[in-house]
Amino acid sequence: MSAATTFDELDHAVPVLDAASAVSAAAAVSAELAVGAAERDALRILPVEQLAVLSASGLLGITVPCEYGGADLPAGAVAEVFRLLAIGDPNVAQIPHSHFVYVNAMRHRGTRSQQAFFFGEALEGRRFGNAQSEVGTKHVRDYRTTLRPAGEDLWRLDGDKGYSTGALFADWIPVLAHLGEDGPMHVAWVDRRADGVTVVDDWDGMGQRTTASGSVQLRNVAVHTSRITPYHHTFEGPQTYGAFAQLLHAAIDAGIARAALDEAAAFVTTKSRRYPDAGVRHSLRAGLAEPRPPLAQRTHAHPARPRVVEGSAPRAVRRRRDAAPQPRPAVIPVIELVETRKTKGNPC
Repeated sequence: MSAATTFDELDHAVPVLDAASAVSAAAAVSAELAVGAAERDALRILPVEQLAVLSASGLLGITVPCEYGGADLPAGAVAEVFRLLAIGDPNVAQIPHSHFVYVNAMRHRGTRSQQAFFFGEALEGRRFGNAQSEVGTKHVRDYRTTLRPAGEDLWRLDGDKGYSTGALFADWIPVLAHLGEDGPMHVAWVDRRADGVTVVDDWDGMGQRTTASGSVQLRNVAVHTSRITPYHHTFEGPQTYGAFAQLLHAAIDAGIARAALDEAAAFVTTKSRRYPDAGVRHSLRAGLAEPRPPLAQRTHAHPARPRVVEGSAPRAVRRRRDAAPQPRPAVIPVIELVETRKTKGNPC
């Protein structure tokens, strides 16, 4: 299976997950992701098979609105899914970040027909990448990529993008571009396999080495009007669009911290080599002796810190709910969601 493999090429039957099922599925996927994660990152082995597992799990469709067949899970449940995935492999957790951000963008700015199509794609496990940032411009919000008119309901897209996390593995690439010369910003939803689209695996970052956050080259790419959504209105009034994206970043960081702590604790309690004057009389392999070695003491004292981060997500979600300009269902901590939502399938 190549890095360009799309979900269309895989056998699949994708479930619709309620909150409890989503958290359970994320935990199961996380356990599978953890196998070989360090080796993949060290040797830069792209997680193609692991992303296929993610697509088949149903997790990519958990924010699709009820009216389009999704479960419309709240932000707290989505954050918990991301935290669990990051415990297994933070690279794989980072790759679908833009997928969820652009599902959210479609929710707010797409037409009914656009929503029906792209939400259907998400429910089928197809992946949305991103081609937003540009390298070499004056600042992060200075864009050169442009959609130019090319006939009735047709545009031509040209530009170069960088830091395009998820694009290499995507079925669809949302591209941020001017509509017309220096026109308002819009999103062109481009088929990853379309003529004129080249995704370059030139990512060489220090961390998260297998996200393939490389470059996207767009040369005279044909884009129909039905595949273009407005972006320029997103930040004109009160909104939680950016806060949702940052919440997912925080959840990934919390998952990384939890995995690092757990692995450190496992290491110092099973592989510690002690000097006799450390005061430890028994092998740690047979169970922790008292008094614990200083490093073990420190490691076992630190779990409170990740718990603070993990517990902050529900509070952030409540603040996000309170700030939202539109009515939203009450959001409760994800653990309460898991305990109270016991129904399977679509909870809508």
